[in-house]
Amino acid sequence: RGVVMLVPRIKPGIWVKAQLRLADLEGRIFTVLRRGDDDGGTIIVKIVDRGGMADVLAQTTATSGTGELAWYRPLGPEPVSDGDADAYIARQGDFDPDIWALEVMDRDGTYEISGTVLDQG
Repeated sequence: RGVVMLVPRIKPGIWVKAQLRLADLEGRIFTVLRRGDDDGGTIIVKIVDRGGMADVLAQTTATSGTGELAWYRPLGPEPVSDGDADAYIARQGDFDPDIWALEVMDRDGTYEISGTVLDQG
């Protein structure tokens, strides 16, 4: 049997604070739309482009079994309207009051989320 090394998970409240600080340093608009549980809430990030379309990423763990932070696109691989993204976030918040929801204005298309973005399919 192989040994699986677990990656320590950063608490969501700390991750969000770090992202806010990085956004400030980069001059990027980064907004907390919904405050979740500091210790255990899942994070959803809405990345809005210059045209007002949004890419939605939800936190998960990598399928490798290591516990590494990863992201998936719950609304599919193509950007959706800002309204569709907000509706998804509202539904998730109704289902789980502990989630965090963040919005990043990515007018220049250079924002990269920390962690692996899993392929669709």
